[in-house]
Amino acid sequence: MSYRNKTYVAFASEDIGKYRLMEAWRENANIDFDFYDAHDLYISRDTSKPETIKRNLRERMKNAKQVVLLGSSSGKKKGGDGASFLAHEVKVMLEFNLPVVVANLDGDRTVDRNFIPAPLLNADYYTVSVSFQPKIIKHALDNYAPQFAASSKSGPHQYSSETYATLGL
Repeated sequence: MSYRNKTYVAFASEDIGKYRLMEAWRENANIDFDFYDAHDLYISRDTSKPETIKRNLRERMKNAKQVVLLGSSSGKKKGGDGASFLAHEVKVMLEFNLPVVVANLDGDRTVDRNFIPAPLLNADYYTVSVSFQPKIIKHALDNYAPQFAASSKSGPHQYSSETYATLGL
């Protein structure tokens, strides 16, 4: 299912290498991981004004059905600083009520509040935290994201070790 919905990948600039790795997973015929990348829409130039970039980020997210947030200490800091582009993205995620999969870049399989930006935690927003691995991210996009809107759950969640074992992880 994840391949059918536009996925917005949000990350701190320090974590762009991990975003590039996700793109490589998508292109690798031996890895079952695919997503329509919302970043392919409304491209901004490096010389664009911050207002233009923020407007384009909003338009990209308007077309997205789900978000993968690359979880890191930099992501938490920038996502909650109120000024960065990632903080703007987090604000728009909340505004658009998008399902958010937090992919922990340190490989942790549990909720790591040190990686989730404060606005998501403060809002008790329903997220799911997973390790940064294609199988579990795909699983979350295929299972958590579609049932997100109908769920009454709140706050950060994680998958059980059995879920990982079922996926061969």
